[in-house]
Amino acid sequence: MTIGIMEVNLVDAHGLNKSDFFNKIDPYVVIQYRSQEHKSSVAKGEGKNPNWNEKFSFRVEYPGADEQPKLVLKIMDHDTFSSDDYLGQTTIYLKDLLELGVENGTAELRTQKYSVVDSSQSYYGDIRVGITFTPRVEDETYGQEFGGWKGN
Repeated sequence: MTIGIMEVNLVDAHGLNKSDFFNKIDPYVVIQYRSQEHKSSVAKGEGKNPNWNEKFSFRVEYPGADEQPKLVLKIMDHDTFSSDDYLGQTTIYLKDLLELGVENGTAELRTQKYSVVDSSQSYYGDIRVGITFTPRVEDETYGQEFGGWKGN
């Protein structure tokens, strides 16, 4: 099993669905990889075309329990006085990226557009994301046991 770091570069989105009738939407993104989750900042007042330019890191074990590892990006609209609205999501399948990273020592999906779909599978704009995966190189002493304790 290979352990590494996957870095997700959340850039921006365009043409998101407007959920508020009177106000501009205040979108943010919940990024999920297996049991790990990160939340972007809220792009306050940026409406349908928000910019984030934020990076998030995830710990990756490959191969893992699931046959088709994936990254899910859920786009939400922050609301102050009510629950946040779901705007849509995109799913990025990672198997090829992770395999390439293990084989070559690193792999990258350059920043590109991914379609955002809502719960009825209708297209509602796109989101730009870049992803890199780098397996961790372990030195000679990492993980060796010393009297029952693992050395790091």
